[in-house]
Amino acid sequence: MQPVKLKCGYILLLVFLWVAALVSPANAASPNIQVLRVDGTIVPIVADYIERGISGAESDGSIACIIVLDTPGGLLDSTEDIVQLILNASVPIIVYVSPGGAWAASAGTFITLAAHVAVMAPGTSIGAAHPVSVGEEMPAEHAKKVTEYSAAWIRSIAEKRGRNPEQAELAVTESKSFTATEAIGAGLVDFTAENLETLIAQLNGKKISLANGKEIIMNTTDYLLTLNYMNWIERFLHTISNPNIAYVLLTLATIGLITEISNPGMIFPGVIGGICLLMAFYSLGTLNAYWGGILLILLAFGLFVAEIFVTSFGILTAGGLVSLVVGSLILFSQSEGLPVFEVNRGLIAVVVFLVAAIFIFIIGAVVKGQIRRVTTGAEGLVGKVAVARTKLDPKGMVFVEGELWTAVVDRGTVEPEEDVTVTKVEGLKLSVTRKENRRR
Repeated sequence: MQPVKLKCGYILLLVFLWVAALVSPANAASPNIQVLRVDGTIVPIVADYIERGISGAESDGSIACIIVLDTPGGLLDSTEDIVQLILNASVPIIVYVSPGGAWAASAGTFITLAAHVAVMAPGTSIGAAHPVSVGEEMPAEHAKKVTEYSAAWIRSIAEKRGRNPEQAELAVTESKSFTATEAIGAGLVDFTAENLETLIAQLNGKKISLANGKEIIMNTTDYLLTLNYMNWIERFLHTISNPNIAYVLLTLATIGLITEISNPGMIFPGVIGGICLLMAFYSLGTLNAYWGGILLILLAFGLFVAEIFVTSFGILTAGGLVSLVVGSLILFSQSEGLPVFEVNRGLIAVVVFLVAAIFIFIIGAVVKGQIRRVTTGAEGLVGKVAVARTKLDPKGMVFVEGELWTAVVDRGTVEPEEDVTVTKVEGLKLSVTRKENRRR
């Protein structure tokens, strides 16, 4: 009986160890933390990227999603989408303004304050959230309404996250900016962190209230960090969502199409121009560019095309250059001059100079063609030296440019093999004059 009990004990022990082996890896699995990175302007592709990142963190059971942020601002619509994603997330969202020297200006201020935990690296700044317009300048009354709306919105975000609504409102109404230390003193962010490691260490034990009403206490010991950065498509779309890039693409598109129109059959310039035009329209649409500026730029290149086919001796080109300059300047006109939504003035000058140089060369070639003596066809024979094949008295045959012509000499007679000069072409008959030289 004793051996049987002993065997049963061994079997139970083995079963227990097997079950423990199966369960222990799950219990020992390190908590996963997703890390997103936003570096640049806030545009629709950034909102899509953050939505993908937060959804991924929610679906794989991550204990937190950290957004490393460095932005000069961005579009209001995209900012609203991102703030809604953060406020309604079922996973803790930590916005970390980093690295040193980074800023969370304008749209970045709203995104940072919306986070469950707002953190800044030393040497960073936040604020300057006064709304500006991209495209046509806002009327004063409309600008006032937008400012009031933005002030109320940032107050509501601050109140929801237990931050200082009065100081948050100053970032909108007075474009106030805060250093990392000042932001902590003003009750806008929770703490500072030198790097991700110290940030995650300070998150340990922090109590978070989620949108679904669930409260969790974060445990970040033995964490596993997952870097979920933009894929190549997102990076590409974010890169071209830049006013300077959009302007260059639009310029390349129009130059390529003009080249194809003026030289049908080249194909390559037309293909490149078409691709650049589609990318330019995506970028301009993303940035809410002012259509008046786009139309003026297109008008400019329409005038350049007309110059190729209609010789105006520079009038059409001059009008095109004026239209190009004005269109470029108002393409992203705005009330407050946010640098991120301006076409660089130096870039405009370079483009206008290059276009002017190209079309001055074209105009010069056209003018030379207009004043140059005809050198082909019958009219091109005038001034040529012909050789008499028969006696001209006054009529006979001459040889010029590889052909025999009937010719009439204006005075005297010309013996065979003497040189004459063509003075006039009348149908199939040449008028010639005797050339004083020796017989061939």
